[in-house]
Amino acid sequence: MKFWLSRPDLAGHPVQAAGSGDVTAWFLGTSSVLLSDGDTAVLTDGFVTRPGLARVAFGRIAPDPDVVRRAVERLGTPPIAAVVCVHSHYDHALDAPVWASLTGADLVGSESTANIGRGLGVPEPSLRVAGEGDVLTYGGFELAFVESEHSPGDRYPGTVDAALVPPRRSREWRTGTVYAVFVRHRGGTVLVHASAGFRRGALHGLRADVVYLGVGTLGKQPSRYVEEYWDEVVRATGARRVVPVHWDDFFVSLDRPLRPLPRFADDLDVTMRRLSALAARDGVEVLLPVAWQPCDPFGERPRTS
Repeated sequence: MKFWLSRPDLAGHPVQAAGSGDVTAWFLGTSSVLLSDGDTAVLTDGFVTRPGLARVAFGRIAPDPDVVRRAVERLGTPPIAAVVCVHSHYDHALDAPVWASLTGADLVGSESTANIGRGLGVPEPSLRVAGEGDVLTYGGFELAFVESEHSPGDRYPGTVDAALVPPRRSREWRTGTVYAVFVRHRGGTVLVHASAGFRRGALHGLRADVVYLGVGTLGKQPSRYVEEYWDEVVRATGARRVVPVHWDDFFVSLDRPLRPLPRFADDLDVTMRRLSALAARDGVEVLLPVAWQPCDPFGERPRTS
């Protein structure tokens, strides 16, 4: 019997295999993905502080620079040129300015993200505000931005309209612009689509090899919604591999193994069952990512957890 406080079991789901290629990817929980070709790296979000539920719900939160510094060191001090926030909620943008300051990277995102950076002293020349259709180049990577939608039930809609100086309430990290980000490289194209929302037709005609697909709340959505989301993101871009992200309990430290959110919050078993059926229909493989493990996002055969 599945109790509402129980958690799905990750065992049995295919996972990404360790390895490397022209581009190497590391998953850092939630929707934080580091992509590097050895000369240049780009990072989405970089949320590693992961304050606990009680502090998020009732207190004030702030990034922990020591946690970010240890993450940089654990990754081998990668040559990060851009930290991209896919939107500006705290579980995406809390730590991003610290990564930018520690590595000298640009902080890229909406004007809300820029104001979060200003609150932590990121220099103005390092703040890059991206608009619909913008393309930014960093070394061998080309980042193309398409505006998207947050998943249903956005708790903190709106924008951050002034420099946000932490510690502050979690609700003050408002959504801002939501992006689908195409990361193009000679080795292939990765689409980071971290929120389980979409704009109909927005990605039609754009191609990706791999989608890091946000699945938060999908276990609570109607089947019809999940199928339309898949069609508008995965089928529309022709991707042959999907890596679900934003399924893990982000109130738990990254020093511990990733685990899904409790079933009362979401249900990864339901999500994976629905995605697996759609993937089988379309000839797409679905692989769960492993935290801190380098992998080739485009190659390497999966293994079973």
